[in-house]
Amino acid sequence: MPDPVLTSGSNQALWHVYIVKCHDNTLYTGITTDIKRRINEHNSSPLGARYTRSRRPVELYYYENVSNRSEALKREIEIKKLSTKDKRSLARLTTETVDT
Repeated sequence: MPDPVLTSGSNQALWHVYIVKCHDNTLYTGITTDIKRRINEHNSSPLGARYTRSRRPVELYYYENVSNRSEALKREIEIKKLSTKDKRSLARLTTETVDT
């Protein structure tokens, strides 16, 4: 998983919108500047989201980079409005694009 990345020419951290797959096969969407830390929090810390605390362990299912917190929040809302089927397709299409 990537470490926080600084956007070119600034001291501002890159934001990530992510989806984790929970132990019960449900999906959770969130935002962070540090995916590795956030997944660890979801799995072993009281700082993890209430939803994921009862569905541990979680694994990173999908993520995308955005330039700032505002864009991350907007994209998170867009993804949360998708059906589970569409979220799974988004992750699958992205993986296939990267692999080919």
